[in-house]
Amino acid sequence: MLTVKIALLVFFLAVTARLVQIQVIDAAKYQEIARRQHTQVVTLPALRGEILDRQVRVLVSNSSLVSYAADPKIVADSIRDVAVRFAEVFGRPASTYLEKLRRDDTRFVWLERRVPPEYRRRIPSGRFGGVVTLNEPRRLYHYAHTAGQLIGLTDIDNHGLSGLELELDSLLRGRSGSVVMQRDALNRQRPSVDYPRVEPVNGNSVVLTIDIEYQGIVEQELRKGVEANHAESGLAVMLDPSSGEVLAMATCVPGGQTDTPSVPLQASRNRVISDMVEPGSVFKIVTAGAALERNLVTPEQKFDAEEGTYKVYLPNGRYRNTITDTHKNGIITFQEAMEVSSNIVMAKVSDLIGSEALYTTARNFGFGTETGIGLPGEVRGELKMPTQWSGTTLNSMSYGYEVASTPLQIAAAYAAVANGGVLMKPFVVKSVLDPDGRIIDETRPERVRRVISKETADVLSRMLHGVVERGTGKLAGLRAVAVAGKTGTARKYENGRYVPGSYIASFVGFFPTENPSVVCLVMLDLPGTPTYTGGLVSAPIFRAIAQKIHATSTRFAPRGPGEGSSALRRAVPDVTTMKVVAATATLAARGFETDIRGDGGQVARQSPEPGTMATQGTDVVLMTVNPGHEGRKGFSVVPDLRGFSIRRAVNRLAMEHLDVAVTGSGVVQSQSPKAGEQVKAGTRVAIRCGGRTN
Repeated sequence: MLTVKIALLVFFLAVTARLVQIQVIDAAKYQEIARRQHTQVVTLPALRGEILDRQVRVLVSNSSLVSYAADPKIVADSIRDVAVRFAEVFGRPASTYLEKLRRDDTRFVWLERRVPPEYRRRIPSGRFGGVVTLNEPRRLYHYAHTAGQLIGLTDIDNHGLSGLELELDSLLRGRSGSVVMQRDALNRQRPSVDYPRVEPVNGNSVVLTIDIEYQGIVEQELRKGVEANHAESGLAVMLDPSSGEVLAMATCVPGGQTDTPSVPLQASRNRVISDMVEPGSVFKIVTAGAALERNLVTPEQKFDAEEGTYKVYLPNGRYRNTITDTHKNGIITFQEAMEVSSNIVMAKVSDLIGSEALYTTARNFGFGTETGIGLPGEVRGELKMPTQWSGTTLNSMSYGYEVASTPLQIAAAYAAVANGGVLMKPFVVKSVLDPDGRIIDETRPERVRRVISKETADVLSRMLHGVVERGTGKLAGLRAVAVAGKTGTARKYENGRYVPGSYIASFVGFFPTENPSVVCLVMLDLPGTPTYTGGLVSAPIFRAIAQKIHATSTRFAPRGPGEGSSALRRAVPDVTTMKVVAATATLAARGFETDIRGDGGQVARQSPEPGTMATQGTDVVLMTVNPGHEGRKGFSVVPDLRGFSIRRAVNRLAMEHLDVAVTGSGVVQSQSPKAGEQVKAGTRVAIRCGGRTN
């Protein structure tokens, strides 16, 4: 009996000790286990902010997809039923789902990720215990690959991977919310009243300086030029010289274009800011600017161009090197030397300038330093200090060798000449809008420094106009407007030597010469035709771009009598598909009143039409619908888009839950699928555009 009593005492002591361990020592641990058994935290994803162009046209927005996840421990009793049903719906082997659901090391597995919304009808929420249905946003690129490298792309979790999507990720991403779901005895889920619901905070939207119509024109003409000249690649960048705003930025690699926002186009590097090249003769504005600013030369001053061959000797009479020109000339003026792009005359002028002054002027023009545009991957170029120069550097640099720059630096330098001598900081983000469409941050034009005087800039502009009128840049000229610019043809430097027959051909110019609104650089890498110079291959591309922009843009439209200033009459922004609050704020920011019709939360149509010139204070009628009201059954009717502008067509398709691929610029000429066809939500509608836009 004593033994039995002792055994019972030991047993009760052990039970007591175990209870103390569970209820006191390890209480938190077991409370967490119990909580996980009957509660689950469900993430409420935030909507990523939109990306808009300078005219507030939506470039990137969001559409909603469906994802299915499961808790393997809860699904354990119906694992085969779940696997079989998912296999039937998604056409995969049942073993794929069984493998995921039999994992015992996690309480969360993805079964299907980011599938079209119509799958909700086939696997509705709550059909299987332990399987949850989640709405996940997907980025919708309204203009397909247009401006793809600049905008970039996101990963499957909507995190920025490249371009502005990466650089502005913290602004665009927002903050996800959460809700705690509790399971009852029948495994039914319902929101817990004991835990507060954390609402998601949607990301901010950004308005870019890019004009999507300019961008489309630049990309289209650049691609044509690259293909016609069999070039390895090409790039172009367009700036507003007065502010530094980037109006368009494009890179073209034959075979690297896709019609979807994916690799390789949108994930590839932006060569406008990441490639270093020897600029060649387009750098001659630095030499000319340094000489004119210091009154060392005048445009009428004459020099001997040595009939195209100039042998340079050291002070001791020893031969140093030979400088050659493409064109043979004798005695010519400095103006003529710029027009025919004489390396010899520029080398002689550099001897007058000296190393310190030439270096200082190049530095002031922005060479050798990052522009600060705020895009990932920008490099600073290479500008050696005079103490690092060789015996040939002074002369070589005068015509664009022994110096490396990015294409953006070249364009920014020409913008400084165009605006009267001030280097402006380039930028691509015009403003940041909160989720309700209110402006919370705005980029102001920033003067970096005065590079040359207004008088020197005016002289340089006239010299560059002469290049287009009478010199190597004739093929860049327009009848309707005066153009100033400079050609450049530089040998490629690879592996420590200049490669014979390998060139970079450039043309950079601005127009109108008397009051420049646009600066544009076009650069082709390795043109594969016998005519490989910048004046013969890049200048025609510049002309095609300038011609279309001048013909289609209101920026250059003459103002009629009594029309008033631009502050009184403005283009009505496109607010279709926006939330009503955001649309109202956008219109108010442009000086328009709103007349809201209907009780919906999203704008379906507007009057006046987007792009219409109207007096500030005009009422813009907004017809509203409830978001997602149409297309709930997973199908949409393709609207008739013929005659629509690109922005109207894109917004109309977005209202019908349809994707879009745009070819060309102007107004819609044809479409596929045809108007009236019933298609699945998310179907891509290809539209081909042409003709003149307003």
